[in-house]
Amino acid sequence: MSRTLTLVGLESSCDDTAAAVVRLADGRVRVLSSVVVGQSALHAPFGGVVPEIAARAHVEILDHCIERAMAEAGVGFANLDGVVVTAGPGLIGGVLSGVMFAKGIAAARGLPLIGVNHLAGHALTPRLTDDVGFPYLMLLVSGGHCQFLIVHDHDHFERIGGTIDDAPGEAFDKIARLIGLSQPGGPAVDRAALSGDAKRFDLPRPLLDRPGCDMSFSGLKTAMLRARDAVIAANGGLSQQDQADLSASFQEAMADVLEEKSRRALDLYLALSPAEPVFAIAGGVAANSRIRAVLEQLCREKGTRFLAPPLALCTDNAAMIANAGIARMVAGQVDDMTLSARPRWPLDQTAPAQLGSGKKGAKA
Repeated sequence: MSRTLTLVGLESSCDDTAAAVVRLADGRVRVLSSVVVGQSALHAPFGGVVPEIAARAHVEILDHCIERAMAEAGVGFANLDGVVVTAGPGLIGGVLSGVMFAKGIAAARGLPLIGVNHLAGHALTPRLTDDVGFPYLMLLVSGGHCQFLIVHDHDHFERIGGTIDDAPGEAFDKIARLIGLSQPGGPAVDRAALSGDAKRFDLPRPLLDRPGCDMSFSGLKTAMLRARDAVIAANGGLSQQDQADLSASFQEAMADVLEEKSRRALDLYLALSPAEPVFAIAGGVAANSRIRAVLEQLCREKGTRFLAPPLALCTDNAAMIANAGIARMVAGQVDDMTLSARPRWPLDQTAPAQLGSGKKGAKA
C-alpha cells in the first residue's frame, strides 16, 4: 500500500507570500489548495522590490495565507504530516520570515520540518503537473535566475549553463522602466511587442559567438538604453509606436539568445539518450508568448516534448515548495530546528559560481 502524506508549504523568498496544501496518495501528488498574495502595489512607487518592505509584508500576511490555504483544502493541523518551507535562496528577510514561521508551526504541533531550495521547487514542478520521468531538461527563467538544469533526481541537478549577469526577468523589468511601461515589466513588454516592429532596432545577441550554454543580458540592456536615447534625441520623446518597436526588438533579441542556447542545451541532454525526452520551462518569463513560441518550435525540430506548467505554478508559489518537500520527506530528508535561512543556495553544488560569490558562499 502506498504512503499517504499531507503537507503544508510556505513560500516567501521574494515579493509573493504563498501557502499551499498538497497530498501524496496512490503514488501521485495533488494540490489541495494554493494561495498566493502579491505585493506589487506596495513596491510600485519604488520601481522594484524593496527587501525591507517585502519582509514586513510577509510577517503580516503569512498566518492569513496558511489559514486560507488550510480552509480551502479542508484540513486542520491534525491532518498534517509535516511543514515545508523555502529555506533559500532569496531575499534574506523574506526567507527568514517563512523559516521562523514554519519552525513555530512544527514546534507547536510536533510536526516534521522540511526546508526546500526555492529553485528545486521550480525545477521539480513538471513532476507535479505531468509526472514526467528523470532525467529531463529544465530552463529556469525568472526575475532572479536563468539556468539550464538536467534534473536527474529530486536532489540531483546538473547545471549546464546559465546567465553570468542579469536574469531575463530582471532585464524585462529594467527595460520596461527604461521605455516608460508599467511593472511588472515582462507582461508589459510582451503586450507592447504585439504591435511592434522587431526589426527596427539592431540589438546584439550576447555570447552567441562563444561555445556553451552560458548567457549574458547586461549588454543587451545597455544597447536598449542607447537605442532609446537616440530616439528621444531625434524626436524629443518616445511615442507609443516607439515603445512597441523597442519592446519587440528587445524581446526578439532575448528569444534568439534563449533559442540558440536551448538548442545547445538540448544537444547535451539528448546525448544522454533519455527514454522520453522532455524540455520544461518554469519561472515568470516562461509566460512570454514569443519565447514560448520559439522554444516550442525548437522542441518539435528536436523530437522532444515541450512542457510549460500553468502560469500559476511557473511563478512563485507554495505548491511547488510542498511538492519538493514531499520528495525530500519520502527520501527521509527531514530537517530540525537548526534549519537556517540561506540567501544563496546553488542547486548544483559542484558547478562553479556564475554570479560571483562572497562571504555567504556562491550565488545560484
